[in-house]
Amino acid sequence: MAEQAVKLRCQRIGCNATFTEDDNPEGSCTFHDSPIFHDGMKEWSCCKKRSHDFSLFLEIPGCKTGKHTMEKPVLNKPAATKTIRTPSPVVTHSTSATSKESCPRCSQGFFCSDHGSEPKVLNPTPAAPTNSSSADVKESSPPSKKIVDINQPQTCKNKGCGKAFKEIDNHETACSYHPGPTVFHDRVRGWKCCDIYVKEFDEFMTIPPCKKGWHNADPVP
Repeated sequence: MAEQAVKLRCQRIGCNATFTEDDNPEGSCTFHDSPIFHDGMKEWSCCKKRSHDFSLFLEIPGCKTGKHTMEKPVLNKPAATKTIRTPSPVVTHSTSATSKESCPRCSQGFFCSDHGSEPKVLNPTPAAPTNSSSADVKESSPPSKKIVDINQPQTCKNKGCGKAFKEIDNHETACSYHPGPTVFHDRVRGWKCCDIYVKEFDEFMTIPPCKKGWHNADPVP
């Protein structure tokens, strides 16, 4: 019995389509090169089309064609600038997991004002004190997920990762990722988890992940 082809999600900016390795002809992918963000204006470096509105900006059709790929685009690093560390600003939260998964901004890895970060629990019930070692063990525990073939290729959905993996090769340090949330405030972009904030979007995209853990194809919203 022939194996069913595994659908993968294209990592090119502006595409977001699914494909299989056997069905990926030249010209099937329409995409953009890296974006440019400056003084509230969003512009595609490839076709110079721009917009002030982020939703309209992401809807601008891609100007380049090629094959779908699982490799994330390499963004040109800007000139080195001093990293700005600031107090974490207040960000807007959303509890709609379904809309977050279908949102074109979130699926491309960009900040979305509707689904910017995970909701926080206010006034949680006090728990028994635990030491840091037990917390680390809990954090690196294998994620609960649906049962799949251990040799089936999957795509990690952890923020900052996006790599393809097989469950047979998955382990507690296989994934490098950001637990988040992302922070975009007053032209400053960064990750609250590692407390790093920069001014340029290209710099933000190159901030190295700060956590190790299990690859996860089905993250908990």
